Amino acid sequence: MLRLFHWLAALLLLLSSSLAAAPKPNILLIVSDDQGYNDLGSLGNGIITPALDRLAAEGTRLTNFYVSWPACTPSRASLLTGRYPQRNGIYDMIRNEAPDYGKLYTPEEYDVTFERIGGMDLREVILPAALKPAGYKSGIYGKWDLGTLKRFLPTSRGFDDFYGFVNTGVDYFTHRRYGVPSMYRNLEPTVEDEGTYCTYLFEREALRFIDQHAGESPFFLYVPFNAPHNSSALEPEIRSTVQAPQKYKDLYPAVDPETQINKKYRYDAPATVTTRAARQRDYRAAVTCMDDAIGKMLDSLEQKQQLDNTIVIFFSDNGGSGGADNAPLRGRKGQTWEGGIRVPCIVRWPDGGVKPMQVNDAFLTSLELLPSLAAAAGIAPPEDVVLDGFDWWPTLRGEQPSPRKEMFWKRRDMIGARVGKWKWVDMSGKAGGLYDLQADPGERNNLAQSHPEVLKHVQSRYANWIAEMEAAEPRGPFRDF
Repeated sequence: MLRLFHWLAALLLLLSSSLAAAPKPNILLIVSDDQGYNDLGSLGNGIITPALDRLAAEGTRLTNFYVSWPACTPSRASLLTGRYPQRNGIYDMIRNEAPDYGKLYTPEEYDVTFERIGGMDLREVILPAALKPAGYKSGIYGKWDLGTLKRFLPTSRGFDDFYGFVNTGVDYFTHRRYGVPSMYRNLEPTVEDEGTYCTYLFEREALRFIDQHAGESPFFLYVPFNAPHNSSALEPEIRSTVQAPQKYKDLYPAVDPETQINKKYRYDAPATVTTRAARQRDYRAAVTCMDDAIGKMLDSLEQKQQLDNTIVIFFSDNGGSGGADNAPLRGRKGQTWEGGIRVPCIVRWPDGGVKPMQVNDAFLTSLELLPSLAAAAGIAPPEDVVLDGFDWWPTLRGEQPSPRKEMFWKRRDMIGARVGKWKWVDMSGKAGGLYDLQADPGERNNLAQSHPEVLKHVQSRYANWIAEMEAAEPRGPFRDF
């Protein structure tokens, strides 16, 4: 018996030592920009995405995954904080509207606009800062969109390295917005790579980061592509499409004609703009180029024997627009229909028990990222911070249903509220209704008249949420306090 006791004690010591020595998982978070719900090659719509198809085959594809806002800036703030836009203070876009009507700013004018001086409240704790106590090295390469002044930039908020552009969009080749250079390396603007397609640059920096850190220390690599967002150049022919390298356009059927005259273009009419067919081709080419970059990241991690111990998460920041395919969902980017807020999402982490070739329809959101990644890193979420998400790993491993029962969206006067299977939509009073998402994910059959009690319940839950957000400690830049 004594020998058995000693043997068991030695075994327990060995197991505890092995667990203590188990490496913390790396994290690769890839976010595309305005990609449609149906825009994965594995779904059969003709788009070419072998790397994303590989991720789906080796991981779990989420079909009921939502972001917190139907456009860029607030969605990105939420995925980094784990907090609703109305709680973290970024509940609208940090951008200028004048260029939509042809306004070309001088650099001096641009420097004092809201797009240049607005930013995320400095009290907000974002993912890299939360992971830093666990020894994580963090890099971001791509679209930041949460403030351009030095105090708001990524390396002032917890990231160790940054290369990318700081506002909502740029020309893919010149990296300019309104004619002003917008690319930064850490805290300083740079024009070192002007003329090179953005996706190639973000791929280069991500691969450099992997070479530097894979196997040396746990890392958090955030790659927020601007693809396949429309170009933010002002020239109508460029702005009306997505820029993409010719070799990726050549992978798709030829289009004729490429352009047409638009007599009612919003500025500088009549204007030469890209045709609808060419816009879809360009959009798909930009996605395929991005997919190629993702494939190289996966290959690099695999070569370094780090892939299975890396949490790889991919999703779009909001619903698709331009040449996107959001089928079978209704609506698009900017709207609170499902097509604006439900997005493609894939998670791969075999070492964490996420099974391959799975499709998971659990109700999950981008608010779950921070608490889930903190749990995977073995650390507690930030103290004294109210989070709106939870640890999703038991749900992704198939051990329990999603704890999420509700989700709410507010973009100015557009509303969305999901409670269980029911969704209430109010599109500025012009359209909307009550929908059973389980039976009708395309939101075609308005049940408001036949289920008034359900509508009243969902609206009451939304009212409670609004009250909770208004009672939260106020955050800038939009709140009045």
